[in-house]
Amino acid sequence: MNHVRSVGMRKTARMALVSLVLVGAGFGITACQSDRDIDITKLGMETDPPETLYNQGLANMKAGNLTEASRKFDAIDKQNPFTEWGRKALVMSTFTKYRLGRSEEAITTGNRYMSQYPRSADSAYVQYLVGLSYARQIADVTQDQRAAVRTIDAMNKVINDYPDSEYVEDAQAKIRFARDQLAGKEMQIGRYYLERKEYLAAIRRFRNVVEQYSNTNQVEEALARLTESYYAMGIVEEAQTAAAVLGRNYPDSQWYADSYKLLQTGGVEPRENRGSWISRAGAKLIGA
Repeated sequence: MNHVRSVGMRKTARMALVSLVLVGAGFGITACQSDRDIDITKLGMETDPPETLYNQGLANMKAGNLTEASRKFDAIDKQNPFTEWGRKALVMSTFTKYRLGRSEEAITTGNRYMSQYPRSADSAYVQYLVGLSYARQIADVTQDQRAAVRTIDAMNKVINDYPDSEYVEDAQAKIRFARDQLAGKEMQIGRYYLERKEYLAAIRRFRNVVEQYSNTNQVEEALARLTESYYAMGIVEEAQTAAAVLGRNYPDSQWYADSYKLLQTGGVEPRENRGSWISRAGAKLIGA
């Protein structure tokens, strides 16, 4: 009986010890789960002052390590928002993202800067970077041209809001390029309709080019295509007017030579009707 009682007491003691161990482990697990996850790779960055991080970012840029530079500037922005170091870091973050080809990130960062510091010393430059980032996204005329529209909007802000900045001239050049892309898109669609003999739809596209994109490289062809479309519909007077406007503005153009030849097949020549929309639009062309 004493032996049985002794075995029972030892068994109870062991169970109590196991329970204490499990309870202790439970407390340990709970404590670990409640601790904030720590990324030891960021400990140094979080403790470095913004000036140190900024200089490290510049040093990385000079060494050609733009990815690391961008990481340094982003760290300043996160740790020191709405400070002078944070403002400067946003400028450099926009620049490095643009240089890295991360256009969407550059646009997001740049737009955030402009919403916070629209009249700062660097605002013209950041707005210009936003425009450049959109311009980099402009696709071939066979594809969507929303990036061209956004480039024009962004660069117009540079010109209108910061007319004395050093970025105005290039902003104007980027706008001309974007407008030429938009005109090219209209021409592509117009040629599509013309090939299918959907002349009214084609004329509408070519007219858009002549009236809305008069300072682009697409106008010569647009006038020639108008000549072709109107002539095919039997509206000879408008065809003659389109050819006459083309010849007056671009007399040495191959497009004019082709239009003249087309009219001659019907025994007529270019002749301008001053009451036509083509004549009114022609007065605003770059060659007028």
